[in-house]
Amino acid sequence: MVSLRSRAAASILHLLPRGRITRALGHFTEARIPRPLLRPVLALYGRAYDVVMDEAVVPEGGFRSFNEFFTRALRPGVHTIDPDPATVVSPADGRLDDAGPISADRRFSVKGQSYDAATLLDDAAAARAYEGGHYFIVYLSPRDYHRVHSPVDGRVREVRHIPGDLFPVNAMGVRTVPGLFARNERVVVHVDTPYGSAAVVFVGAFVVGKITLAIDAPPRPELGGRAAVRTFADDTRPTLLKGAELGAFQLGSTVVVLLSPAARGRWVAAHGVDPVPVRVGDAVARALDGEAY
Repeated sequence: MVSLRSRAAASILHLLPRGRITRALGHFTEARIPRPLLRPVLALYGRAYDVVMDEAVVPEGGFRSFNEFFTRALRPGVHTIDPDPATVVSPADGRLDDAGPISADRRFSVKGQSYDAATLLDDAAAARAYEGGHYFIVYLSPRDYHRVHSPVDGRVREVRHIPGDLFPVNAMGVRTVPGLFARNERVVVHVDTPYGSAAVVFVGAFVVGKITLAIDAPPRPELGGRAAVRTFADDTRPTLLKGAELGAFQLGSTVVVLLSPAARGRWVAAHGVDPVPVRVGDAVARALDGEAY
């Protein structure tokens, strides 16, 4: 049940110019700040959000901007990628917030809200590949490592940057904004894998200034504009290994992964009412019959 306080906060968010605020903050986070001024601010942020800094790669002399800190790399060996070819792994450090089946009419339920894969992907034809498949969602909080990695082995077919709103993707946003993930700005990476199609959806959020990719991507569309699409020819399609870096968020956000029906299997990480902590490379699902994912 949504509390009165949550309803009031949601009403205020609806009135704010979320896109303009977020893009302005994005420009600020990219600005170079004198290190003597930035260090104590980042130290305060780290204490407030319990950031594990001893895992991070810190540039000599310290970070030069908020964005450099938010998109920090981690030391080699921090993440272990599950080597089993029959597994799909978590693309991010965060919480496995939900997981489950996609129905024959391409719908799935997240925290009691119904979603349509065609709307989420902004592509009805692509959504048909996920009829009878599975989905899972990983939420990245402000304390988490903000880079996103490939959950599967495969080759990228298309990248679609879809303009949209920028509501918060925290628990309040999920509860109070109908169809949140399909309303917010998002980047969809379509990957062809040995088991069929997979879609990795980066969902933007309030004060998440930018989504960047480690592969060629279309330019960010204008607010209120149409989706920008980059389709790869067969001889230029990027190849992804499971666990390879795919992109990054500023601050925290959410990744939704859709899997085709050929990815039938059992879920490794528990999920349900209580979110489950996951890290990049943790097995999320495994094929029952041992076939490669």
